[in-house]
Amino acid sequence: MADDARLDDPTTDPLAVAADAAAYLAEATGVEQHDVALVLGSGWGGAADLLGETVAEIAAADVPGFAAPAVVGHVGTIRSIRIAATGKHALVLGSRTHLYEGKGVRRVVHGVRTAAAAGCTTVVLTNGCGGLDPSWAPGTPVLISDHINLTTVSPLEGATFVDLTDLYASRLRDVAREVDPTLDEGVYVQFRGPHYETPAEVRMAGVLGGSLVGMSTTIEAIAARHVGMEVLGISLVTNLAAGVGADALSHEEVLEAGRAAGPRISRLLADIVGRI
Repeated sequence: MADDARLDDPTTDPLAVAADAAAYLAEATGVEQHDVALVLGSGWGGAADLLGETVAEIAAADVPGFAAPAVVGHVGTIRSIRIAATGKHALVLGSRTHLYEGKGVRRVVHGVRTAAAAGCTTVVLTNGCGGLDPSWAPGTPVLISDHINLTTVSPLEGATFVDLTDLYASRLRDVAREVDPTLDEGVYVQFRGPHYETPAEVRMAGVLGGSLVGMSTTIEAIAARHVGMEVLGISLVTNLAAGVGADALSHEEVLEAGRAAGPRISRLLADIVGRI
């Protein structure tokens, strides 16, 4: 059975496919163990270039269980980088699968499971999102303090009970604020997508305690906690959420905000990773 098809087989252990992917990466990169993983969402791609020396860059579609990205703004490679500040190795996952692609939740979390199998004890999850706080102008990075998963989907199968208290590690948020004390934090609300949220849904998210809305991250964070990783989440506010601002939403707006903020947030992320 092909590697991709194995993830679709309910009798297959997805962690076994992740272990195969990690073994492939170890051989392809020459790095036996990685230390920290980064999942780079819209606007965050430039951070990889600032981390240190790229040891290897691999087409994601060549790695068991991975596929080329389906969303404009995401790169289709996996990079192994020797972090200049620490000498440790980062695994940078540029190819992210979103739940709305319809490929199944196992594929959504295959990246973080592979990172854990590759030795990573920390994962940094980034995204571009809509903001509910009008003071967060497009281009504002915000730490994720907690999440609300409105997709109705969990990456865990069977009677697998995982504590999500302090899911987005307070220790790592403190490290981020050592780099930039001005960083705000908020609760990220994931909708399924791919359509943007309605103004009424955004108001609902606010009533529930949310301050950021998007279409990724929460399911990956749950899977990362399950396999024992510490999680740092950072959102880039690319636009005011529907009904908060006056403008209609578009993916091009998301990309443009990411391009404009790219140099600043890339430097921020690289400095944070250098301290982890």
